[in-house]
Amino acid sequence: MTSAFAPAPAGRLWRFGDNIDTDAMAPAVLMKAPLPVLARHCLAAVRPEFPGSVRPGDVLVAGANFGIGSSREQAPQALRELGVGAVVAQSFGGLFYRNAINLGLPVLVCADTSRLADGSHAVLDLDTAQLRLDDGTVAACEPIPAFLRAILAAGGLVPHLKARLARERSARGG
Repeated sequence: MTSAFAPAPAGRLWRFGDNIDTDAMAPAVLMKAPLPVLARHCLAAVRPEFPGSVRPGDVLVAGANFGIGSSREQAPQALRELGVGAVVAQSFGGLFYRNAINLGLPVLVCADTSRLADGSHAVLDLDTAQLRLDDGTVAACEPIPAFLRAILAAGGLVPHLKARLARERSARGG
């Protein structure tokens, strides 16, 4: 099966604990700063090396309640700016989850993240909702509903809606 998500998020796993709030990803004192400046401080209060060491495609793994706190969409924007390929967590703050999807950042619920070691290399198959580590470990996540996968495949809600409107205009002959 050909994936709508190419390339698949792949890279180093970055482990974080429970209750990582949006202020840790987008510090309030930097909310008016340009996104590249804000991103340089993303999660630095929790892991100072993270913003300078994360690489495109890396996968963030967390415990319960990742993204709790305020509804600031700068939190998933900062992760995307750094190149984070996806976030896998035991649970998410609801507003963070939807903001991430709307911005094209894959977020998957995985009940058991305990076997996912920090620094491991993994590939995330968004179509099967499985995270595969190089050592053969496979973590099954909850499948992303089809309508949300379509938004992710388009790169976020705005590109998804623009493409849909273009298709509708084309179908009407306009």
